[in-house]
Amino acid sequence: MTTSTDSPNKADYQVSEQSPGQVCIVFSGDLTGQTIGTLWKHTCETVKKSQTQTIMLDVSAVNVCDGAGIGLLSFLQNTAKERQINTEIIGLDSQMAALLKRFEKTPPAEISPVKQFRLTESIGRETLLLLKDMYDQVAFFGRVLTTGLILLLRPWKFRWKDFFTIAENAGVKAIGIVAVLGLLFGLIMAFSSAMPLKQFGVEIYVADLVAIALVRVLGPFITAIIVAGRTGSAYAAELGTMKINNEIDALEVMNLDPVAFLVLPRVWATTVMTPLLSIAANLLGLIGAAAVILSLGYPLVTFGLHVQSILSVPDVLIGLSKALIYGGLIGTIGCLRGLQTQLGAGAVGISTTRAVVTSIILLVITEGVFSVLLYYLDI
Repeated sequence: MTTSTDSPNKADYQVSEQSPGQVCIVFSGDLTGQTIGTLWKHTCETVKKSQTQTIMLDVSAVNVCDGAGIGLLSFLQNTAKERQINTEIIGLDSQMAALLKRFEKTPPAEISPVKQFRLTESIGRETLLLLKDMYDQVAFFGRVLTTGLILLLRPWKFRWKDFFTIAENAGVKAIGIVAVLGLLFGLIMAFSSAMPLKQFGVEIYVADLVAIALVRVLGPFITAIIVAGRTGSAYAAELGTMKINNEIDALEVMNLDPVAFLVLPRVWATTVMTPLLSIAANLLGLIGAAAVILSLGYPLVTFGLHVQSILSVPDVLIGLSKALIYGGLIGTIGCLRGLQTQLGAGAVGISTTRAVVTSIILLVITEGVFSVLLYYLDI
């Protein structure tokens, strides 16, 4: 029998050979963090140098055993396992056994191989996601519409102060960039159309071409693209940040509908301001075209007469109607993407990108629908 003792704090152990191929380490005293420092070193050396097949750890004589003592037993088990030595613990009560179980090493989970999707599976999965997204958009449009009709019957519940603040940001502060781009588009369209018309000596009809294209199609469409990139993305970022900060959940806890509280002021403000911005884009575009006509040697009166002769009230109303619908689409999609924001560092950026991309796609589709309808209605 071999004995090694370190007893300033009542901790002892004995190593004895029970039978050939079997060694027993008997612990006594208190196995705590203050007493097992030397025990840990000596017992580990004993296990590492052992040439036996089985090591028994006897804790029957242990009075107190805390987490440090259980850690020692677990470490001895793992050390013996690495040397392919069997271990057995004797005299372990239920409480100590429960603690020891927490120290057991769990085998690492097997990494499942990455599933290889076939082309048809990938197409089907993406198609289902697209259909679900389309369903969510239609459902959200319906929810916004019904909530808006309810608020029209109860206008005192609408947040008019937020409406005017958002309208200022979406409309008044955007008029500069809309005016500049409208002027540039008028210049570009006039110069581009003047080149082929000059071959036939009818450069003056540049005024007719630019006026009808701007008022009916390009003015509202260009304005909508600007609003989508500037205002729609801002709505997605604002509501997305609120979603991540749990402010949307707080509104629902307080029994406040986020659609009525946050979405409708933004949607209505965008719907009202987009036609007004479209008017500004049309006016600046016509001014740009007028500058080109003057540079070609025609008087300003001639340009004005051609614009008045080619434009009619239905043309102006069609352009404003398009801008009105475009504004509603942009505001609704921007708010929807904001409310769909997930958790993560880049979640707000993803929502902003999705808002702009979806808005542009819907604008192009809507413009195509308008073109077909107006053609068959001969308007």
